[in-house]
Amino acid sequence: MPQRLFVCTPSKLSAYTDCPRRYRYTYLDRPAPPKGPPWAHNSLGASVHTALRGWFTAAPGNRRPESAATLLKGSWVREGYRDETQERAAFRQASRWLEAYLSAIDPTDEPLGVERVVAVKTAVLAFNGRADRIDSRPGPRGPEAVIVDYKTGRATLTDDDARGSSALALYAFAAQRVFRRPCRRVELHHLPTGTVSAFEHTEDSLARQVSRAEATAADIGTAEQAVARGADPDTAFPTTPSTLCGWCDYRRTCPAGRQVPEQPQWAAVERMLAEPADRPAAVVPVDDPPGPRPAPE
Repeated sequence: MPQRLFVCTPSKLSAYTDCPRRYRYTYLDRPAPPKGPPWAHNSLGASVHTALRGWFTAAPGNRRPESAATLLKGSWVREGYRDETQERAAFRQASRWLEAYLSAIDPTDEPLGVERVVAVKTAVLAFNGRADRIDSRPGPRGPEAVIVDYKTGRATLTDDDARGSSALALYAFAAQRVFRRPCRRVELHHLPTGTVSAFEHTEDSLARQVSRAEATAADIGTAEQAVARGADPDTAFPTTPSTLCGWCDYRRTCPAGRQVPEQPQWAAVERMLAEPADRPAAVVPVDDPPGPRPAPE
């Protein structure tokens, strides 16, 4: 019988790499353990990503940097903030990021894909993932695809982050097959600082990343088979305790996670606002986040 392919996304693979126990809680346990409250930084990131998608899917004549706040207002996710004051401050900051970022982009450039799903099969994996943006750029032998991933976190990124990203490499590997053109360059666009961290893969470096992903899939399969044979799930899927436990959705379920102080759901945004990125501020035309919160029922 042929081996069953391991169906995966970048987040599925990274969940196991970060902590096998979190992988089990997310993908195996049914019913899944309850998650903690929503995180404000996830709301902020989702809002910015959706606003950028709206900008690139608009007609070129309507792609204006000054529309950033309007796009953000239409995509704003309100969950997780400490209070309305913090939410409004985060909205204003994100509006500045977007306008500065979009001011540097040619509105006539048409990406190959925006939030485009790419998929590929190997001898082990059936991989699929949604890339934030896939650009078309000239290469030495014709057009090439470039993977662009937006980041809104507080930490500044480097080219080493782009080089080491398994997700970006897998997107590039899949995009080569979907678009039938080379895809070697991967970029992290850090909106808070307006910086781009990039890496030019080779066929060998992409192959190494694919091999690592296949090895992770094999480890997951071994753990799942052990549980199916009667092994203790906690032993087959151990925890990897670290400071990240304080940010885990399943901290309240996991005994090891409960030993790490829990982070408030708005903590990352609070730090971002306290230490704004070192970049020129853009003029935001609509200094007005979404309207008042609805009255509780």
